[in-house]
Amino acid sequence: MKILLFIARLIKKTLNLFGLDLRKASENRTSLSGAFEQLRKTGFTPATVIDVGAAVGDFTVECYRFFPDSKYILIDPLEENREKLNNVTKNIPGAKHIMAIADSSTVERVLNVHTDLVGSSLYLEQEADLDGVPRKVPAVTLNNLCKENGLTGPYLIKIDVQGAELDVLAGADDILNEAEYVILEVSFFQFVKDGPQFYDIVSFMKSKGFVAYDMFSAHYKLIDGALAQNDIAFVKEYGRFRNDHIYSTPQQREKLTKAMLSYRQRGF
Repeated sequence: MKILLFIARLIKKTLNLFGLDLRKASENRTSLSGAFEQLRKTGFTPATVIDVGAAVGDFTVECYRFFPDSKYILIDPLEENREKLNNVTKNIPGAKHIMAIADSSTVERVLNVHTDLVGSSLYLEQEADLDGVPRKVPAVTLNNLCKENGLTGPYLIKIDVQGAELDVLAGADDILNEAEYVILEVSFFQFVKDGPQFYDIVSFMKSKGFVAYDMFSAHYKLIDGALAQNDIAFVKEYGRFRNDHIYSTPQQREKLTKAMLSYRQRGF
């Protein structure tokens, strides 16, 4: 997620240098913006948005565009990101940056800081020469953080922490009860040692009463084009977003049927 947002931001800046601007004709349904647009149309507004692994704040900025009345908490431990995150929080009323990692406990951890910064992780890479430089960082749990700051649900939580997603969730049992929408970056390969893959994440979330609801921002392996990572939004299995399991209205179904019949008549 962070990599895709960074690339999009870089492209936009490059176009700006030539006096050009990049604008969306409409929200791409398979993008983060498209997911937020669909979410907003349901009538949902989170009371609190928690951005874990905030990097330079791109996710929060995009989320704020759709949900300007929410309270925003950005969690990121890197000193290199502090200035950009401070600029983000200055422009969002009540937003706060927590200079730490989110974890299962408040014990100080060692973060492996990568040259590109966005790939920094608590876990080691399969390619040892890409492990980065070890750095001690403070840790918080989402449970304690929300309690100490008087935060309330319903929560929208985004976690993009390069393989440490389950560590973050282990310290978030209490607030998951009040969470309605949880976005996790899910890997389809073992990019970091001992990090969770697709099945591990889906299984864990199922055990907490959450199921997959939306997928967006796919990222592919450079070496062979295989699906590497995808952002998956999880919602409560028996919550507000899954009350209706009907595919379409009768009118929509009729329109679809006519289109299918027309396609068959035209042939391949």
